[in-house]
Amino acid sequence: MTTLRGPRVRAAELIGSGGWLNTGGRQLTLADLRGKIVLLDFWTFCCVNCLHVVDELRPIEQKYAKGDDAVLVVVGVHSPKFVHEADHNAVVAAVERYGIEHTVLDDPELKTWDAYAARAWPTLVVIDPEGYVVAHLSGEGHAHGLDGLIAELIAEHDAKGTLRRGDSPVVPTVSPSSELRFPGKALALPDGAVLVSDSGHHRLVVLEPDLETVRTRIGGGQRGFADGGANEAKFSEPQGLCLLPDDVASAVGYDVVVADTVNHALRGLRLDDLAAGTIAGTGNQRMTSFDVGATAARETELSSPWDVAWWPAIGKLIIAMAGTHQLAAFDPFRETIEVFAGTGHEGLIDGGLDDAWFAQPSGLAVDGDRLWVADSETSALRWISGGEVKTAVGQGLFRFGHKDGQAADALLQHPLGVTALPDGSVAICDTYNGAIRHYEPATATVSTLANGLSEPSGAVVANGNLVVVESASHRLVAISLASKYLDVEAREFATQRATTEIAPGKFTLQVAFTPPTGQHFDNSFGPATKLSVSATPSELLLDGAGEGEELIRTLVISDTPNGVLHVTVSAATCDDDDEHAACHLHQQDWGIPVRVAIGGVDHLDLMLRGMAERTTT
Repeated sequence: MTTLRGPRVRAAELIGSGGWLNTGGRQLTLADLRGKIVLLDFWTFCCVNCLHVVDELRPIEQKYAKGDDAVLVVVGVHSPKFVHEADHNAVVAAVERYGIEHTVLDDPELKTWDAYAARAWPTLVVIDPEGYVVAHLSGEGHAHGLDGLIAELIAEHDAKGTLRRGDSPVVPTVSPSSELRFPGKALALPDGAVLVSDSGHHRLVVLEPDLETVRTRIGGGQRGFADGGANEAKFSEPQGLCLLPDDVASAVGYDVVVADTVNHALRGLRLDDLAAGTIAGTGNQRMTSFDVGATAARETELSSPWDVAWWPAIGKLIIAMAGTHQLAAFDPFRETIEVFAGTGHEGLIDGGLDDAWFAQPSGLAVDGDRLWVADSETSALRWISGGEVKTAVGQGLFRFGHKDGQAADALLQHPLGVTALPDGSVAICDTYNGAIRHYEPATATVSTLANGLSEPSGAVVANGNLVVVESASHRLVAISLASKYLDVEAREFATQRATTEIAPGKFTLQVAFTPPTGQHFDNSFGPATKLSVSATPSELLLDGAGEGEELIRTLVISDTPNGVLHVTVSAATCDDDDEHAACHLHQQDWGIPVRVAIGGVDHLDLMLRGMAERTTT
């Protein structure tokens, strides 16, 4: 396997026109951090894989970055994909929303991203106390290896006298108080009240029909994972909510299913005594896509379930499994879970349930024999009927905007919610446009129902209105279903990531991966490494598409002018300690915008885990 080797490289300066967060207003430089081990986390707040890494890093921060003996400084370099994510106020809100306690550099122009040759979210870079890059990693699953690398660097630089302890630059931001904090989704209850997933407070809240008066709270308000009554139950950033039909609820013993997103679990809530219990998930994140076949729900790992919906047509609960870019199906009677749709690859491809691609599905709604899906990363509205996945609105991973009109030309920006309306049309929570959009299936047209909202993330029809979760304003608002449509100026955007110019003809793709110290490749469950390559449009690749074990491959590129190269890689490793060995999975998806041109590069080097040489004394 390939490894990053060569002369030691000085870390580039940390530059971002948005400035620094969680530093008390201090503007940091690499010189300020000399003597510390620095971990750069290139992230963007739309990216569920980035949010997984934020959670992976929490134990590492607790171990090495806090207290009088702190040796590590974590810097979250916010590198936006969507236009909305370049808004500094949105970054400030995201840092609070996700409980990020390390320093954050807001880099809306991707200057530091480019300086460190980042190609994917998330990317991690480790800098030693002398200011040299020692590791470059992409994707998830690196926490164990990082722990070992940091321990090595501590020993090395303690011996050299170049390690500085204590004196952390972190100054936590104090969050203002409010009854709701970054609520996610809402559910109309039979008596007119509204149940809200109060995600920022890690709890559920029942509001009276006025949408302001609190009837009751479920969950202690602190991040955790515990079953029990309203005061004992604990959640972690819950999102989707689904009220089961009466006959189903009576049979299974709970009324509401909660997508407990960061606990990677489903919880069942009884409305009579407000007790919550785990019905699916183990509390651990699933690191691979779902395979075919039903498994015991409480023994099956999930990955960031974002929304849930009961579909009478199949008699099961559909789960928007954002973390694996799939939809799953939960059978509450048999207590099993299985893949329902999606390959696990990230993108916008229609077709049969087993062939379609999704990208962070985050909202679900059922209307008869049709299931609607808000597919956030492709800024798309999708639907499923008759075993086929189709796209109503959406242009792919890198095109988005606010444009009404014929659905084939209309644009959204990272929608997180979808609601089936009584007349058969659909309301879309167009989250990063701050709008509620309306899709009319009969005419295949898109219009704007409301604008100027703060990250609407979910909506429900309740008491004759469309009740919208205005997440970044920490409230619910009611919009009349009779509201007139707005005339909004069309805006079209493409991701600001640089397009890679590649040459037609033979092309070499290579992914570097070095197992962490104390680990070896693990073939226990099949090949230790897997590489999958495809393209949008498929005509971009004349040869070389498909899956294989080797992390180097020869492709043949056509003269198709523009497209996206999709690369998925995973590497399985296991600890060398035979008695207490743990196994680990490192993985990443790349969606690389390319332009085919004479004179373009004929090779592409990607880094899953690369280590630079270090000089030790």
